[in-house]
Amino acid sequence: MSNLGRPLEFNPEKVLDAAMDVFWCKGYEATSLTNLLEAMELSKSSLYQSFGSKQQLFESCLNRYGNWLHRNMAKELEEASSGFAFIENILASIANTAQLPEGNKGCLMVNSTIEFGQKDPIIAAVIAGNLQPLSKLYIEAVERAQDEGDIPLDADPQIMASYLHVAVGGLRTMIKAGADKESVEGTVNLILKALK
Repeated sequence: MSNLGRPLEFNPEKVLDAAMDVFWCKGYEATSLTNLLEAMELSKSSLYQSFGSKQQLFESCLNRYGNWLHRNMAKELEEASSGFAFIENILASIANTAQLPEGNKGCLMVNSTIEFGQKDPIIAAVIAGNLQPLSKLYIEAVERAQDEGDIPLDADPQIMASYLHVAVGGLRTMIKAGADKESVEGTVNLILKALK
């Protein structure tokens, strides 16, 4: 009898979140199959049947994280009092993670970019595909801030968006390296001044 019609005996989103947390804390290379099986509470056969190889599982986790990040940031932009306030809020929320467990974890996308660089073209493409929608949000925020008079009109929104990506990645790395909140907040102030 075929198994195609049988319902899954686990919640795919829940087990994917468990795997994502392991990759997020340990990195791809340092994560063993045993780590994943224990966190996901799956047998090896269930993991392979449902998610494929370790790398395919990692790609699924990156996409899930990227979608979650984009959804949250899009909501924040929509609800922000201004385009510049959105940028301030994003940077302030990162600064607030300094010397906390959340800050020590960093950002899964930034961590993975640092770990892989361009070593694996497939993972590099997955990361780039997830960063692109975030760039569009930054561009939208900059253009809104220009309309509202908070960022000069002659500034190139695309270059500003790239600058914000670099700034966010730098802040996350600073915090992971153990920077205190005061240092991070000072850096955030300089980043915001540069936008004006």
